[in-house]
Amino acid sequence: MKLKNLYVAATSQHVGKTTSTLGLAASFLKAGYNTGYCKPVGQKHLEIKGSVVDKDAVLFADLLKLDIDPASHSPVILGKGETSKYLDHPVDLSSKVIYAAETLTAQHDAVIYEGTGHPGVGSVADISNARVAKLLDAQVVMVVEGGIGSTIDKLNMSMGLFREQNVPILGVIVNKVIPEKKDMVEYYVGKWLKKNNLKLLGVVPYDNTLAYPLIWTISKAINGNFEFFKEKGFNKVENILAGSLVDREKLSKSNDNLLVVSSRVLDESIATVKELHREDSPDSPLSGIIVTGEGEVNEASQKYIQDYKVPLVRTDLDTYGVVIKISKLEVKINRQTPWKIAKAIELIQQNVNIDEMIRSLHA
Repeated sequence: MKLKNLYVAATSQHVGKTTSTLGLAASFLKAGYNTGYCKPVGQKHLEIKGSVVDKDAVLFADLLKLDIDPASHSPVILGKGETSKYLDHPVDLSSKVIYAAETLTAQHDAVIYEGTGHPGVGSVADISNARVAKLLDAQVVMVVEGGIGSTIDKLNMSMGLFREQNVPILGVIVNKVIPEKKDMVEYYVGKWLKKNNLKLLGVVPYDNTLAYPLIWTISKAINGNFEFFKEKGFNKVENILAGSLVDREKLSKSNDNLLVVSSRVLDESIATVKELHREDSPDSPLSGIIVTGEGEVNEASQKYIQDYKVPLVRTDLDTYGVVIKISKLEVKINRQTPWKIAKAIELIQQNVNIDEMIRSLHA
């Protein structure tokens, strides 16, 4: 049985649009629907076989076992310089979106379209999120970050563009909610939504594992260079150990600790890690090392790094600068973070009323 088109929008960037879409797509597959995906308007993109494709389309192609077709899965890319080019020489981009929808509808029982940024993104080229949802004749799920007052304010403002286009809102997912406030958020946001004839589809608690960066992500942010084991750049980082302040409690929490240290105290810090490292553990508690400043790595430290294959990155920043850069990272889900994909799917399936969504989408 065919389902109506579903468009996943959000009140702003970084509130969980992609994680929500992952969970919904996996849930539709689990329910037996041949599910397709499209990012109608993309910004950050990759080159695949000579064509540019939004990076999220590549992620979903893996999940849904799709052969990427740029015209269907990523029809419009508004990359750097594209907006001024459009304003100088306007073209009809809506026809590309319509072509993608017609192609995917013929191939699948259900198609999920993922929006870009806040609802107004794309307006400069006459293809805002609301305009695209209208072209697709889609039902919209709005994703908003958890809270009460600010959440309701952002929802009301963001849904204005969709109301203007007369696009139906299927419901709302409140994401990244502090776990101990989940019941309160569900009650008060749900109360406001009910008053406005809108459905609360789910309240998803914040999970800090989705915020874990990779070593290579950090290296890029700090303009670093790998000195040892670049191939281990996909190690994830849970905790940061700054300088020589290394203690057993932090080391025992996980094997995903990043040591950020000046070259002056690097050898001392690694010696401390070796001393506190459980002898029965086959793995190092360090997922990586960031070294600031110039200086050689002594033989004992190199042996530890080689024995446990710990990636080491050099940067010109000081230790404080590195920590600040890491704290400002916006960490996204991608193909190199399979644990995040699994967790995102789990969170949506456990906290969103998928059955109600599917019933509402029956064509």
